[in-house]
Amino acid sequence: MKIAIVHDWLVTYAGAEKVLEKIIEIYPNADLYSVVDFLDDDKRKLIQNKRAAVTFIQKLPFAKKKYRNYLPLMPLAIEQLDLSKYDVIISSSHAVAKGAITGPDQLHISYVHSPIRYAWDLQHQYLEESGLNHGLKGLLARYLLHKIRIWDARTTNSVDYLIANSSFIARRIWKCYRREVEVIYPPVDVHSFNLHTKKEEFYLTASRMVPYKKIDLIVESFNKMPDKKLVVIGDGPDFHKIKSIAGSNIHLMGYQPFEVLREYMQKAKAFVFAAEEDFGIVPVEAQACGTPVIAYGKGGALETVRDISNTKPTGVFFKKQTPESIIEAVKIFEDMSEQFSPYYCRENAEAFSVDRFKREFSAFVQKCIDEKFNGQTIND
Repeated sequence: MKIAIVHDWLVTYAGAEKVLEKIIEIYPNADLYSVVDFLDDDKRKLIQNKRAAVTFIQKLPFAKKKYRNYLPLMPLAIEQLDLSKYDVIISSSHAVAKGAITGPDQLHISYVHSPIRYAWDLQHQYLEESGLNHGLKGLLARYLLHKIRIWDARTTNSVDYLIANSSFIARRIWKCYRREVEVIYPPVDVHSFNLHTKKEEFYLTASRMVPYKKIDLIVESFNKMPDKKLVVIGDGPDFHKIKSIAGSNIHLMGYQPFEVLREYMQKAKAFVFAAEEDFGIVPVEAQACGTPVIAYGKGGALETVRDISNTKPTGVFFKKQTPESIIEAVKIFEDMSEQFSPYYCRENAEAFSVDRFKREFSAFVQKCIDEKFNGQTIND
């Protein structure tokens, strides 16, 4: 059976691309499609050096750096991909990939990282953070997002099976599309993170420094706890803003290679995570190192971290994205620190392994093929 994999865009290598990497490992002979493909050669090795067939957006001015500005054109672009020669289409979608056009005799399975966040429930947050919550530009942005919502909901009807990357996203899918879905957690390379039982006296956070990651909130919280050391790894647009507010107990390291990040993850007393993520791979990686997590109690973290109500806790949740709430969670963590075993953390992380993802994903795809094509297999 001929298989095509459709991805939103190939520019950076983040969580969605890690999922794509493993899907390609399962189906190495599949052809790859994307809105644009500007992936560098080092990262391309991770997807078996495949180059995607792309849309007209690839050739538009400044597309490599400003591809997101072409979002209003992406629904049109993704619909121009000719997938008619394939039996099975697997889309990996957090934006428009699931909108690829397929026929009644084709099977389309979409792994949904999220419905388009900035068009649905996070629209108001997106407009405010982008400075588009007022004026003529704001009005135009709202209209375009309105049109994208209509397109997004309509195109979901042509997808045969949907997979959500967490129960949190399954609820968002039901809210937006009224579709029941399978939940298959993303693959986390837990075997690249070694269990380390000896911890040092510092807390760690690591992320790209963009507004929704809330690194500034974590820094503000530790400014009010000058007796506690915080290490921050990562860079991004907000780096200088965050550096300007960081107190003497906070060490900003900027971007660091994987080996350095892993070492700090292994030695940290706890990992602090303040974002509302769809799933959140980094808290799982921290737990793979035997490091407990202090996390915002919403989104995917509720599924990847076991709180103090569990017999084998791996972290503490804070209820609000405020310094006071984080400070309270840190106090609870320190008061109950003996209950957070590195072995509990590692055990929990292994439930999200790459092997588990490959097994569950391939089994689900084969089940869909059985139902659609009366028992044929990928190799038939």
